[in-house]
Amino acid sequence: MSSIELTPSQKTILRALVDLYTQQDGAVKGEDIAEEVDRNPGTIRNQMQSLKALQLVEGVPGPKGGYKPTSNAYTALDVQELDSAAEVPVYHNGEEDEDANVQEISLTSVHHPDLCRAEIHLRGSVRDFHEGDAVTVGPTPLSKLVVEGTVDGKDDTGNVLILKIDRMEAPAEPTEH
Repeated sequence: MSSIELTPSQKTILRALVDLYTQQDGAVKGEDIAEEVDRNPGTIRNQMQSLKALQLVEGVPGPKGGYKPTSNAYTALDVQELDSAAEVPVYHNGEEDEDANVQEISLTSVHHPDLCRAEIHLRGSVRDFHEGDAVTVGPTPLSKLVVEGTVDGKDDTGNVLILKIDRMEAPAEPTEH
Protein backbone atom coordinates (compact mmCIF):
# COMPACT_ATOMS: atom_id res chain seq x y z
CA MET A 1 0.00 0.00 0.00
CA SER A 2 1.29 3.45 -0.80
CA SER A 3 1.87 5.89 1.99
CA ILE A 4 -1.22 7.92 2.87
CA GLU A 5 -0.69 11.56 3.81
CA LEU A 6 -3.04 12.40 6.66
CA THR A 7 -3.72 15.84 8.09
CA PRO A 8 -2.71 16.33 11.74
CA SER A 9 -6.41 16.28 12.66
CA GLN A 10 -6.98 12.99 10.82
CA LYS A 11 -3.89 11.46 12.49
CA THR A 12 -5.07 12.55 15.94
CA ILE A 13 -8.55 11.13 15.40
CA LEU A 14 -7.29 7.89 13.84
CA ARG A 15 -4.76 7.38 16.64
CA ALA A 16 -7.49 7.94 19.24
CA LEU A 17 -9.67 5.37 17.45
CA VAL A 18 -6.84 2.81 17.40
CA ASP A 19 -6.05 3.38 21.09
CA LEU A 20 -9.70 3.23 22.19
CA TYR A 21 -10.34 0.18 19.99
CA THR A 22 -7.38 -1.60 21.60
CA GLN A 23 -8.58 -0.71 25.12
CA GLN A 24 -12.24 -1.61 24.51
CA ASP A 25 -11.58 -4.53 22.16
CA GLY A 26 -14.61 -3.50 20.12
CA ALA A 27 -16.28 -0.78 18.07
CA VAL A 28 -15.76 2.76 19.33
CA LYS A 29 -18.53 5.35 19.40
CA GLY A 30 -17.88 8.71 17.74
CA GLU A 31 -18.75 10.46 21.01
CA ASP A 32 -15.92 8.59 22.79
CA ILE A 33 -13.45 9.67 20.12
CA ALA A 34 -14.74 13.27 20.33
CA GLU A 35 -14.22 13.27 24.10
CA GLU A 36 -10.73 11.78 23.76
CA VAL A 37 -9.53 14.39 21.25
CA ASP A 38 -11.61 17.28 22.67
CA ARG A 39 -13.58 17.90 19.47
CA ASN A 40 -17.22 18.18 18.49
CA PRO A 41 -18.94 14.83 17.68
CA GLY A 42 -20.11 16.33 14.35
CA THR A 43 -16.48 17.02 13.41
CA ILE A 44 -15.62 13.42 14.24
CA ARG A 45 -18.46 12.10 12.03
CA ASN A 46 -17.23 14.24 9.12
CA GLN A 47 -13.62 13.10 9.58
CA MET A 48 -14.75 9.46 9.83
CA GLN A 49 -16.36 9.77 6.40
CA SER A 50 -13.06 10.89 4.89
CA LEU A 51 -11.18 8.15 6.78
CA LYS A 52 -13.70 5.58 5.48
CA ALA A 53 -13.08 6.83 1.93
CA LEU A 54 -9.36 6.23 2.52
CA GLN A 55 -10.21 2.69 3.72
CA LEU A 56 -8.74 3.38 7.17
CA VAL A 57 -12.00 3.03 9.13
CA GLU A 58 -15.02 0.74 9.01
CA GLY A 59 -18.45 1.62 10.34
CA VAL A 60 -20.10 -0.94 12.60
CA PRO A 61 -23.92 -0.66 12.58
CA GLY A 62 -26.25 -1.36 15.48
CA PRO A 63 -26.60 -0.44 19.15
CA LYS A 64 -23.10 -1.74 19.95
CA GLY A 65 -21.78 -0.13 16.79
CA GLY A 66 -19.35 2.64 16.11
CA TYR A 67 -16.07 2.62 14.25
CA LYS A 68 -13.14 0.27 14.03
CA PRO A 69 -9.76 0.75 12.39
CA THR A 70 -8.80 -1.33 9.36
CA SER A 71 -5.37 -2.91 9.02
CA ASN A 72 -4.56 0.03 6.69
CA ALA A 73 -5.06 2.37 9.66
CA TYR A 74 -2.24 0.67 11.57
CA THR A 75 -0.01 0.92 8.49
CA ALA A 76 -0.85 4.61 7.98
CA LEU A 77 0.04 5.37 11.61
CA ASP A 78 3.11 3.10 11.50
CA VAL A 79 1.71 1.12 14.43
CA GLN A 80 1.92 -2.63 14.73
CA GLU A 81 -1.43 -4.39 14.91
CA LEU A 82 -1.02 -6.97 17.64
CA ASP A 83 -3.53 -9.51 18.89
CA SER A 84 -2.09 -9.07 22.35
CA ALA A 85 0.60 -6.50 22.98
CA ALA A 86 3.16 -7.13 25.69
CA GLU A 87 2.26 -5.10 28.74
CA VAL A 88 4.91 -2.52 29.57
CA PRO A 89 3.60 -0.47 32.48
CA VAL A 90 3.62 3.33 32.58
CA TYR A 91 3.68 5.18 35.89
CA HIS A 92 2.65 8.84 35.91
CA ASN A 93 3.62 10.77 39.04
CA GLY A 94 3.90 7.49 40.95
CA GLU A 95 0.51 6.07 39.87
CA GLU A 96 0.16 3.33 37.27
CA ASP A 97 -1.66 4.57 34.16
CA GLU A 98 -3.93 1.61 33.37
CA ASP A 99 -4.87 3.02 29.95
CA ALA A 100 -1.30 3.42 28.66
CA ASN A 101 1.11 0.83 27.33
CA VAL A 102 4.57 1.43 25.89
CA GLN A 103 4.79 0.74 22.18
CA GLU A 104 8.41 1.81 21.69
CA ILE A 105 11.30 3.39 23.57
CA SER A 106 13.86 5.36 21.56
CA LEU A 107 16.97 6.68 23.25
CA THR A 108 18.36 9.94 21.91
CA SER A 109 21.56 11.82 22.75
CA VAL A 110 23.05 8.84 24.61
CA HIS A 111 26.51 10.09 23.70
CA HIS A 112 25.91 13.05 26.02
CA PRO A 113 24.79 11.71 29.42
CA ASP A 114 23.70 15.11 30.76
CA LEU A 115 21.30 15.56 27.84
CA CYS A 116 20.09 11.98 27.47
CA ARG A 117 16.49 11.83 26.33
CA ALA A 118 14.03 9.02 25.67
CA GLU A 119 11.09 9.13 23.32
CA ILE A 120 8.34 6.98 24.76
CA HIS A 121 5.75 6.02 22.12
CA LEU A 122 2.54 5.08 23.90
CA ARG A 123 -0.63 3.23 23.11
CA GLY A 124 -3.00 5.48 24.99
CA SER A 125 -3.29 9.23 25.17
CA VAL A 126 -0.50 11.55 26.36
CA ARG A 127 -3.06 14.32 26.92
CA ASP A 128 -2.86 14.14 30.75
CA PHE A 129 0.96 14.26 30.85
CA HIS A 130 2.57 17.68 31.36
CA GLU A 131 6.08 19.10 31.36
CA GLY A 132 7.84 18.30 34.63
CA ASP A 133 5.70 15.24 35.45
CA ALA A 134 7.55 12.18 36.74
CA VAL A 135 7.26 9.12 34.47
CA THR A 136 8.55 5.58 34.87
CA VAL A 137 8.19 2.96 32.14
CA GLY A 138 8.99 -0.70 32.41
CA PRO A 139 10.16 -3.23 33.02
CA THR A 140 10.17 -4.30 29.38
CA PRO A 141 9.48 -8.01 28.74
CA LEU A 142 12.88 -9.23 27.51
CA SER A 143 15.58 -6.90 28.79
CA LYS A 144 13.68 -5.82 31.94
CA LEU A 145 14.64 -2.22 31.12
CA VAL A 146 13.21 0.47 33.40
CA VAL A 147 13.44 4.15 32.42
CA GLU A 148 12.68 6.94 34.89
CA GLY A 149 12.55 10.58 33.98
CA THR A 150 10.65 13.83 33.78
CA VAL A 151 8.50 14.95 30.87
CA ASP A 152 10.46 17.43 28.78
CA GLY A 153 7.93 17.62 25.94
CA LYS A 154 5.25 15.65 24.14
CA ASP A 155 3.71 15.09 20.75
CA ASP A 156 -0.06 14.69 21.18
CA THR A 157 -0.58 13.67 17.56
CA GLY A 158 2.01 10.87 17.71
CA ASN A 159 1.34 9.92 21.36
CA VAL A 160 5.01 10.47 22.20
CA LEU A 161 6.46 11.59 25.53
CA ILE A 162 9.95 13.06 25.54
CA LEU A 163 11.65 12.30 28.85
CA LYS A 164 14.76 13.76 30.35
CA ILE A 165 16.21 10.55 31.76
CA ASP A 166 16.94 10.58 35.48
CA ARG A 167 17.68 6.86 35.79
CA MET A 168 17.82 3.84 33.53
CA GLU A 169 18.31 0.29 34.72
CA ALA A 170 18.42 -3.20 33.25
CA PRO A 171 19.69 -6.36 34.89
CA ALA A 172 23.35 -7.12 34.21
CA GLU A 173 22.84 -10.90 34.30
CA PRO A 174 21.70 -12.71 31.14
CA THR A 175 17.95 -12.73 30.63
CA GLU A 176 15.93 -15.80 29.68
CA HIS A 177 14.71 -15.63 26.09
